Amino acid sequence: TTISDAEVIHEEQEGHFWHIKYPVAGEEGRFVEIATTRPETMLGDTAVAVNPDDERYTDIVGKTLILPLVNKEIPVIADSYVDKEFGTGCVKITPAHDPNDFEVGKRHNLEEINIMNDDATIASIGTKYDGMDRYEARRAIVEDLEKLGLLVKVVPHTHQVGTHDRCKTTVEPLIKPQWFVKMEEMARPAKEAVVSGKLRLVPERMNKVYYNWLDNIRDWCISRQLWWG
Repeated sequence: TTISDAEVIHEEQEGHFWHIKYPVAGEEGRFVEIATTRPETMLGDTAVAVNPDDERYTDIVGKTLILPLVNKEIPVIADSYVDKEFGTGCVKITPAHDPNDFEVGKRHNLEEINIMNDDATIASIGTKYDGMDRYEARRAIVEDLEKLGLLVKVVPHTHQVGTHDRCKTTVEPLIKPQWFVKMEEMARPAKEAVVSGKLRLVPERMNKVYYNWLDNIRDWCISRQLWWG
């Protein structure tokens, strides 16, 4: 189901960074190294992004890489979303399973490949991992990458993981058709009411927070797929 941001608690959890080599297409023996906390999502990668100011990768922007295990070519794109000081400076882009990747994908017209079913098993996408639970698929993928010599290293990593506030399970981002309310038209008069003095916030310092919220308002998802009652 769709859930609100308020229902997601970001908890600090112990995990790992899996460092994986993606071969550069047509350049024997050349690879780029990416690091991910969710190797199973690589099945849905549609690009690898680098920072446009990162001189290490300037010459490969526009080239393609071979996506390991799937054996298809994906482009190398330049996007300021990538922090060149973090990790290897190369970020795998999986638009269907990460909100930030989704935004990058929109900017670069990338395909969105949903690799998971509603029960968090791997969807029928034509791989040997189809039908596996996501964590079972993770183990199998890591094992296969190691056999191929494409697993560089595994590094312990503490990171924030989205967890549902009631059932305490890890939230898996998916793309689903939903109903949204357009908020921009409602945000304008709501802001004007405070600016004009018709509405007063207490304490007054909250005006800045209120304006920032309304100036950056996003459409509101109102649909759910839960059984109520």
